[in-house]
Amino acid sequence: MTADRGRMTAISCGGLRAVVGGLDQSKEDEWMSDTHILSAIQDNIATITLNRPEKLNAITLAMLDQIEAAVAELEKNRAVRVVIVAGAGDRAFSVGADIQAWEQVIAEDPIAMWRAWNRPGHRVFDRLARLQQPTIAAINGFAFGGGLELALACDLRITADHAEFAFPETKIGTPPGWTGSQRLPALIGVARAKQMILTGARIQADVAERWGLVNEVVPREHLMARAQTLAQEIAANAPLAVQFAKTIVDAGAGQGAQIALEGLAAALSATTHDGKEGSAAFREKRAAKFVGR
Repeated sequence: MTADRGRMTAISCGGLRAVVGGLDQSKEDEWMSDTHILSAIQDNIATITLNRPEKLNAITLAMLDQIEAAVAELEKNRAVRVVIVAGAGDRAFSVGADIQAWEQVIAEDPIAMWRAWNRPGHRVFDRLARLQQPTIAAINGFAFGGGLELALACDLRITADHAEFAFPETKIGTPPGWTGSQRLPALIGVARAKQMILTGARIQADVAERWGLVNEVVPREHLMARAQTLAQEIAANAPLAVQFAKTIVDAGAGQGAQIALEGLAAALSATTHDGKEGSAAFREKRAAKFVGR
């Protein structure tokens, strides 16, 4: 996995290449490819693409695993500064969990819904939300249910003007299951979140922007270009400062406060004389001489 500036190679998976909002990913360094999840890096910006447009990018359990694998790779990649999450095609970002696969699980064991669907979804989306790099959801159409929850797990949301948003789960007999009931009210307020979740009604892109659900609305043909421009603006800044800023903003909002406090304290301690002395004394098997600086 590389992200050297100017170096762009492509690996085809079964001859499949995705075009997302006019961005030909065959021009990128594809470091992880699957028929339904594509991950690529161009310069210092990574893109994770849900690539199941014929099913409106409905998410399966296998796709959750692949998203988590992509995030795990990005956690180790210091060269990547920003991550864009997108959906292939121009009809949908994602319409959420694949209901056919979902029904098979429920038919066998209702409790398995919690084990096999809810818990993995929470784990994967929480891991995406805690990714050190800022994330941008480029929403190119329907963002329903689990698809909207995926977008909510990102730091920023840029949407095409034809996009629609909804939590339709109550219309099929279930509540939101992949963190939407928690992240949505934190973003747009309890009353509006309840309106979306309890009615299951769709809202348009302009309403989503007015409510604070998305950051910007752009013409559909400009979506990926705008997401790339925003990613480049962020990537041009000091990467550690950006990552620290994301961490403390999230902590102030009550997300990941424990790891933020301990992580920043540990990082600061490691830069001190005593921090270096403690490690050196351990290696040299001697008593440490701490001086308080």
